[in-house]
Amino acid sequence: MATWQGAMDHRGFHQGSFNSFQSSSSDEDLMDIPGTAMDFSMRDDVPPLDGEIEESRSYNGGGIGSSNRMMDFLEEPIPGVGTYDDFNTIDWVREKSRDRDRHREITNKSKESTWALIHSVSDAFSGWLLMLLIGLLSGSLAGLIDISAHWMTDLKEGICTLGIWFNHEHCCWNSNHVTFENRDKCPEWNSWSQLIISTNEIKTILSGFIIRGYLGKWTLMIKTITLVLAVSSGLSLGKEGPLVHVACCCGNILCHCFNKYRKNEAKRREVLSAAAAAGVSVAFGAPIGGVLFSLEEVSYYFPLKTLWRSFFAALVAAFTLRSINPFGNSRLVLFYVEFHTPWHLFELVPFILLGIFGGLWGALFIRTNIAWCRKRKTTQLGKYPVVEVLVVTAITAILAFPNEYTRVSTSELISELFNDCGLLDSSKLCDYENRFNTSKAGELPDRPAGVGVYSAMWQLALTLILKIVITIFTFGMKIPSGLFIPSMAVGAIAGRLLGVGMEQLAYYHHDWAIFNSWCSQGADCITPGLYAMVGAAACLGGVTRMTVSLVVIMFELTGGLEYIVPLMAAAMTSKWVADALGREGIYDAHIRLNGYPFLEAKEEFAHKTLAMDVMKPRRNDPLLTVLTQDSMTVEDVETIISETTYSGFPVVVSRESQRLVGFVLRRDLIISIENARKKQDGVVSTSVIYFTEHSPPVPPYTPPTLKLRNILDLSPFTVTDLTPMEIVVDIFRKLGLRQCLVTHNGRLLGIITKKDVLKHIAQMANQDPDSILFN
Repeated sequence: MATWQGAMDHRGFHQGSFNSFQSSSSDEDLMDIPGTAMDFSMRDDVPPLDGEIEESRSYNGGGIGSSNRMMDFLEEPIPGVGTYDDFNTIDWVREKSRDRDRHREITNKSKESTWALIHSVSDAFSGWLLMLLIGLLSGSLAGLIDISAHWMTDLKEGICTLGIWFNHEHCCWNSNHVTFENRDKCPEWNSWSQLIISTNEIKTILSGFIIRGYLGKWTLMIKTITLVLAVSSGLSLGKEGPLVHVACCCGNILCHCFNKYRKNEAKRREVLSAAAAAGVSVAFGAPIGGVLFSLEEVSYYFPLKTLWRSFFAALVAAFTLRSINPFGNSRLVLFYVEFHTPWHLFELVPFILLGIFGGLWGALFIRTNIAWCRKRKTTQLGKYPVVEVLVVTAITAILAFPNEYTRVSTSELISELFNDCGLLDSSKLCDYENRFNTSKAGELPDRPAGVGVYSAMWQLALTLILKIVITIFTFGMKIPSGLFIPSMAVGAIAGRLLGVGMEQLAYYHHDWAIFNSWCSQGADCITPGLYAMVGAAACLGGVTRMTVSLVVIMFELTGGLEYIVPLMAAAMTSKWVADALGREGIYDAHIRLNGYPFLEAKEEFAHKTLAMDVMKPRRNDPLLTVLTQDSMTVEDVETIISETTYSGFPVVVSRESQRLVGFVLRRDLIISIENARKKQDGVVSTSVIYFTEHSPPVPPYTPPTLKLRNILDLSPFTVTDLTPMEIVVDIFRKLGLRQCLVTHNGRLLGIITKKDVLKHIAQMANQDPDSILFN
């Protein structure tokens, strides 16, 4: 009795290092991650999104050579067990197994009562309801951002006396003193001079990485407000990329309304994939392109069910934005155009040239932007983000104001560059000499360029140089900055310049061999707006390395099937050229720069190394830290936890045999021990911890034992020490593993974590393995 009492007097244990586990809070309560100083010394494994308190079963997924027997259920689910710390990778296999168990339980109970059947039906319907809500919220926010940004952009020039809430175009629509030719000039709109006599993280999160706060409600609110301000400021950025982030924030927040998604990180990532599709849908008015963008560019896990739901979410989002009609033209985007003149086979040559230009621009931009961002991260510049934004904004304003094409918003510039000139267009780009000589009524032939066109060409050339340079320094600042629109603007300018050149060449030299077979005098042969469209696709493809989704997005923008071939030719050419100069797109480059643990599924691992070459411990390293199934006390386990930084521990039969029993996570151990001390009488430092199914009888006058089999993963993935690393890498990619145990003849040898795999890949690519993680 005295022995037990003495043990009771020493119930305390080393809790100081565990406080971080208790301070974790919801994704909604934390703020943005970029630019902050993080301490990753407590992680031997690499990292995920939101760790909500879960009350569900422990995982018992299948593994290579593993058992499929069911684990014990928690008699009383312990809050926090089965969740993840910030900046940790989720266990995809465990999450999917838990969802299967949950679905199986609901299905079995549905046969017992009518209420259980209703609950089963509502659970099945909850996914579609969530997609509907995401689409409605994403579309509404996109409409709000479009209207607000358009209004604030015009507010820099002047104000409407009919109502301060009208932008320039809407103000003049309501005027009775305006004609069609002078529709942008009305007495109700007054300039100020008259009045005053001025989304990488998403991709990483979808791969299973936890970044708390990045998709929370505060991020959504601040992103929505600052996106309007950033776009209307005139900086070389767009709202289309951040709209994907906004949509994913909507999806993450709405997930909290459904237990099915709130308690399962893998299911939540399916929702985020659909939300990304909805974001692109409202950004470009391209629902199908949005689904393909999510599939091709950002999603890590994209089952068929997610494809259907992504399509539904994109459809609802586009319908909602169309109902709001933010631009007043019944279109989803400002630069929607329709071309009617067919393209000709010879024009594939200039289209391919635009593709080459797009590839060169993409490679140049990625290298220079990454170099500048690396300088920002490694020098004093990164400590003053507000000063950097103010300086870049001031320089942009000073350089952009004298040129009318840099003074307008980038979306309006692209809209004008895409435009197919008509007789009533007053733009300088449409200032042609009207010498009509055509037999076809209603056809507007190629015409000689007037003074306005030549003046516009010089201004566009200067605009091209400014956009190329200023975008390099703008993208990556601590403001919402999308890259789609600036990249499209660069390509559209280059395409319009080439298109006008081809148009004038065809007009003055229609008798040349390359023109005389299809371009006669007085015919409408060349469409400069089409060249701008192709150039925009080429430059965007060169930067992002998108192909299929890019072509579909641009096709949905034009509304014409006949221009798919030019867009495909330009997109593929730009990708080939850019890939020849650098394998990474801009998003992958920034993921690597930030050191996020992302395993790129598009690249093959071609090296002939084995699992034993990568596993820890290596030769001459200390032995692998393990727990035994029935011979360690609470104090022993607490000592191991306080003296190590590992994210989990293998459990073996005994240290001598090293026969593997399972794997237990550090976080689950800490939470379970702390919960047992609080709620289970008699648990002290000398209490023995059992991971076995049945614990032996407790002798008299000894403290009670602590059974933790319910938090033990009985079927961890294992490979042998001679398994080729190309197979191990594939397992990590396709199954989303956090770690894999290495055995030899059934005995535990070591462990391979996702971090070890990333370091090994970097080492094989002649990169410093210690410099790429969590910079």
